[in-house]
Amino acid sequence: MSYYTNNASPPPLQHPVPTHPAYIPEPPSTPMSPQGYQRYTSSPTAPNYSQPIPAQGHQSLVPPPYGPGAAYHPQPHHPHPQMAPGAPVDFSAWGFDNATAAFGMQLGQSAVAAGQEYVQKNLGGFIPISMLKHHFNVSNSYVIKKLRLLVFPWRHKPWSRRVHRLENGQSEWSPPREDLNSPDLYIPLMAFVTYILLAALYSGLNSRFHPEILGITASKALAVVLLDFFFVKSGCYFLNIPGGLSSQVLDLLAYDGYKFVGVIITLIAGLLGFGRTMYLLTFIYTFLATSFFLLRSLRSMVLPDASATAAAVNPSQRSRRITFLFLVAVSQILYMGVLVRV
Repeated sequence: MSYYTNNASPPPLQHPVPTHPAYIPEPPSTPMSPQGYQRYTSSPTAPNYSQPIPAQGHQSLVPPPYGPGAAYHPQPHHPHPQMAPGAPVDFSAWGFDNATAAFGMQLGQSAVAAGQEYVQKNLGGFIPISMLKHHFNVSNSYVIKKLRLLVFPWRHKPWSRRVHRLENGQSEWSPPREDLNSPDLYIPLMAFVTYILLAALYSGLNSRFHPEILGITASKALAVVLLDFFFVKSGCYFLNIPGGLSSQVLDLLAYDGYKFVGVIITLIAGLLGFGRTMYLLTFIYTFLATSFFLLRSLRSMVLPDASATAAAVNPSQRSRRITFLFLVAVSQILYMGVLVRV
């Protein structure tokens, strides 16, 4: 059956012209519940694509309506109000009672204050917190230069520490950030932790790892540091070497911890598989570098300048102190030899 007669011709086909909306509205804001969950509503009514799209010219770019005979009107977006700085936190939005939450925060602040007071009362009497901050006052450039000095100490000059004058006329040692020769506790502490992890890795590669390795290695390293510390401290006591108790304790702990840098380098040489000969050469070099560094660094404390002390050092005392310095330097081969055996 033919829809058109022979005399009438079919109408010309019209291709639909794609339309592009000139403006894409923002989606409506999703309501928030007090518990922080979003409440999703049903999806908007799907647009009716069954309606024919009227022919449009090039000057009309109006998007078709989403619903039958209705235009889309976006809802205004209401941002969440920002809290003013210093304003009390409203815990009711999270389902907590404000009075209970405020009591919990006050209890936590009281616990922190009590802990700080306990540390200041017990530890601060022996080692002031200000001195601990002084030994951790480092910078990135200081750490890099100090590590280079520990590995290559041969041509470094001078070895004397800088003195910082205070406003009240007193003097103190410059912090490590400002003086490369000042001892710090940051590098020894990081080297101590790195040594424990590296020893565990060394044991794991040799199929000997178990969790107790971490505790055993930490105990051995701490015992070596304390043994070296008490040896140097006893020598300073019997030789009547002056120095403040607190500052000398932290300085000696810092100098004792620098040996871990050479131990770490030796362990890395063993992990890289350079052979037994290269491993021994690396150990000997790091021992010599550490001993030379301690010999020159401790000299200013064991043999201070005549202008820096009121009491003069006679020749016999000077000879004994020089011998003590060499004993401290030579004893590093024993400590480092124990540490590299993991």
